Amino acid sequence: MTEHEPVGEGSLDDEPAGSVALEQVPEGVVLAVAGALDLALAPALRRTVERAGRLRPALLVIDLTAVTFLASSGMAELVRANRHMTGDVPVRVVAQGRLVLRPLELTRLTDELAIYPTLADALAVA
Repeated sequence: MTEHEPVGEGSLDDEPAGSVALEQVPEGVVLAVAGALDLALAPALRRTVERAGRLRPALLVIDLTAVTFLASSGMAELVRANRHMTGDVPVRVVAQGRLVLRPLELTRLTDELAIYPTLADALAVA
């Protein structure tokens, strides 16, 4: 099952709208985020994390592979998701590339969040 929550159009004609897609997989739930994870897309991520929580998954993976910009509001939602799902549901974040990893490193969120380089790594049983 895959659900998409698109968010408005980009400010420039060549800038795509952001979206958050929820997909149930055997290992748990994957939230695939695309576009700029900023003030416009952060509420959609929050709603989708809450929806994923109601599914009671064994694992929640937030895949930032298709994210083109990571703002502080997006990072705040990653922290909120990690704290919201604490306990029985581990939260893993897929992040690669300088555009996404650098802000996480500068804010030391790499110390708080479980970061994985690929979706396959994040889904692998630990």
